[in-house]
Amino acid sequence: MSLAASNQYAKALLGVVTKPGSTLPPEQALQELDAILALIQGNPELRLALLSPAISVAQKKKTIDRLCRLIGVHPLTSNFLNVVVMRRRVPLLGRIRDAFRAQLDEQLGIERAEVRAARTLSQEQQSALQAKLAGGTTKRLRCAFRVDESLLGGVMVTIGSKVLDGSVRGQLETMRRRLVAEV
Repeated sequence: MSLAASNQYAKALLGVVTKPGSTLPPEQALQELDAILALIQGNPELRLALLSPAISVAQKKKTIDRLCRLIGVHPLTSNFLNVVVMRRRVPLLGRIRDAFRAQLDEQLGIERAEVRAARTLSQEQQSALQAKLAGGTTKRLRCAFRVDESLLGGVMVTIGSKVLDGSVRGQLETMRRRLVAEV
């Protein structure tokens, strides 16, 4: 149920921000959702207040309105968040944001890749890797780079459900499995 509801809310928001004449670019809506979600997740008291059934919906809406004004959120995003609060869907906000991102990516023809490297990659290395990875897809590729020292060396790339393991740790694990299988 929560996945279906999350997808419905994301679809509704996407419909509003992609409507001709909308004053809110979809990418900005996504950034604003990220900002509000970060505030909620980073503040236990705020999260508790928005999730608590003991606090009225009117109080929660006032809190959301105040937060939105404070960080300069577009009125469309603010209205959307108020609907989420009214319908008691705040616990789904993270899933709604993820579904919105996925639907927006689909509409724009973007595929996301997570690149984990044992050390920080230079801008040139990132560009070269992204260009190489983009050759394997018909969509535009957006890479998110992060450091994962547990890889020991090399990189590990996840694109959708496909994992490309060029890490030292992965190679060592493959050798270990071969040795165990031969014994």
